[in-house]
Amino acid sequence: METKQFKAESQKLLDMMIHSIYTHKEIFLRELISNASDAIDKLYFKSLTDDKVGLNKQDFAIWISADKENNTLKITDNGIGMTAEELENNLGTIASSGSLKFKSENNLTEESQIIGQFGVGFYSAFMVAKKVTVISKAYGSDTAYKWESEGVDGYTISETEKESVGTEITLELIEDTEDEKYSEFLDTYRIKGLISKYSDYIRFPIKMEVTHSRPVEQTEEEKSAGKAPEYEEYTEVETLNSMIPLWKKSKSELKEEDYKHFYTEKFYDYNDPLKYSHVINEGMPSYNALLYIPSKAPFDFYSKEYEKGLQLYSNGVLIMEKCADLLPDYFGFVKGLVDSEDLSLNISREMLQHDRQLKVIAKSIEKTVSNELKDMIKNEREKYEEFWKAFGLQLKFGVYSDYGMNKDKLQDLLLFTSSNGKLVTLDEYVTAMSEEQKYIYYATGESIARIEQLPQTELVKDKGFEILYLTDNVDEFAIKTLMKYKEKEFRNVSADDLGIEDSKSEEEVKAKEEENADMLKDMAELIGEEKVAKVIISKRLKSHPVCLTSEGEITLEMEKVLNSMPGDQKVKAKRVLEINPEHEIFGKLQSVSDSGDKDKLAKYANLLYTQALLIEGMPVENPVEFSNMICELM
Repeated sequence: METKQFKAESQKLLDMMIHSIYTHKEIFLRELISNASDAIDKLYFKSLTDDKVGLNKQDFAIWISADKENNTLKITDNGIGMTAEELENNLGTIASSGSLKFKSENNLTEESQIIGQFGVGFYSAFMVAKKVTVISKAYGSDTAYKWESEGVDGYTISETEKESVGTEITLELIEDTEDEKYSEFLDTYRIKGLISKYSDYIRFPIKMEVTHSRPVEQTEEEKSAGKAPEYEEYTEVETLNSMIPLWKKSKSELKEEDYKHFYTEKFYDYNDPLKYSHVINEGMPSYNALLYIPSKAPFDFYSKEYEKGLQLYSNGVLIMEKCADLLPDYFGFVKGLVDSEDLSLNISREMLQHDRQLKVIAKSIEKTVSNELKDMIKNEREKYEEFWKAFGLQLKFGVYSDYGMNKDKLQDLLLFTSSNGKLVTLDEYVTAMSEEQKYIYYATGESIARIEQLPQTELVKDKGFEILYLTDNVDEFAIKTLMKYKEKEFRNVSADDLGIEDSKSEEEVKAKEEENADMLKDMAELIGEEKVAKVIISKRLKSHPVCLTSEGEITLEMEKVLNSMPGDQKVKAKRVLEINPEHEIFGKLQSVSDSGDKDKLAKYANLLYTQALLIEGMPVENPVEFSNMICELM
């Protein structure tokens, strides 16, 4: 029998297929099952118009058979089969697509569900097999043919015997090595797992004879004697796939429990999802999707190890376990899947071509998730606040990242703890503002309790204005990125201009600054210009003696966050020490300054500066010196 050679380019491609293209060897079973499904699809299509086929849809099936003794795995279908010429064209020339040709010749639409391209995927079998034998009998033919190959050396085609129409593929597996256990693909448990993972929604049954054991019934004497039961083996045919994807069912025939059960089982979560959405999009591209918002963040969600993405299917065949391109990073918490017939696939199902259709689907999914979140804010507020506790940080990172490119999409999804004790949206904050309030005020700190005690909040609270409390490291960066909301600028309560001082108080402050100019200048010099830019009379303090504020874009909180990051370069806010002229300490400062005792004034100035640092939650450079100063001045 003549051995035919693959073309030179086909040999190279086959070698690349086996060693490079597929990441996981287990993919081979998915490819062969998908090809079998294609073959059945073709014959099923003919059966709709040709009574001679003699098969109904329920007669079609794919059979898996594992023979451990002979180290072979067999995949059989009762599909359309192949002639000698088709074996030559489809299997002799790599990347020839019988499925695409069938589509074209029969003017089939995408709905015909031809999912494979018999050719490229077929050769994934050589990742696990040292020899592949294909026996096929085409519909309408009296002769069957056998195609055999041991890989790049070539193949043979010969006549053979086969009673029924269809194709039988036998893989003689490679012997196990220390690194690779090819025999695992003969284990029933492993085969079931791979079909559940990749081919569960193939629309024809995938069947297999499975061996079980059961105890042999004992006699009364054996039971009385306490004899251990003996076991016998028996086989039964099992259907290994569920065939009908949940997402392709009508919404009207599904209950909430169906969606929740699917989620907990498919995505290995002990908790029910917080929200789910069943999308059936019949436009271009057409796709079905199940999208879930978990109720709790995975333990590694905010780590580099977390891998976002949706499962991607093509007509029920898993293409990619986690397709990151279907979700923007800020919606990376979404779990679920997308199934589309319109995606372009290149050399294998494992390498998805990032084409326009995928981008259109991704954009549609992003809009769906956004609308679901907005609906939760409006109609299920408690549920949204639960979501916010788990994933709000991710949305705030989304506002700040990519130079604020997505801030307009996300700003209405943000929640902040307010001085009124509730979580509020920016829209709710602005709607509640009085006419005289110019800015959206916020305060930063490591906790709400610490922020509540900040001296800088006194004046804003006295005016009856609401303050947003920012406690996450990313918060102020996100606010700076937003800049304003509905034409209202954000303003830190530590900013030099709060926009709420009346002209009378400003005149009084100005007069006091002029009167005490020498003292304030001396205090700044005595503290040191590397610590404070200046010391001023405060317009915001009511009961507290002192506070630290900043000038410029870098705030005190941003200084803390940026300097906590890895790297040698340190940033510093332009610090301003504010003194309360109404506090009794101010009179003491004036008295010391008038006495001309610079050493004592230096101690008071540095003591107040260190107090201001402690209020801000910033580190004290020399705690021992601070303690000694307190004792000395007491």
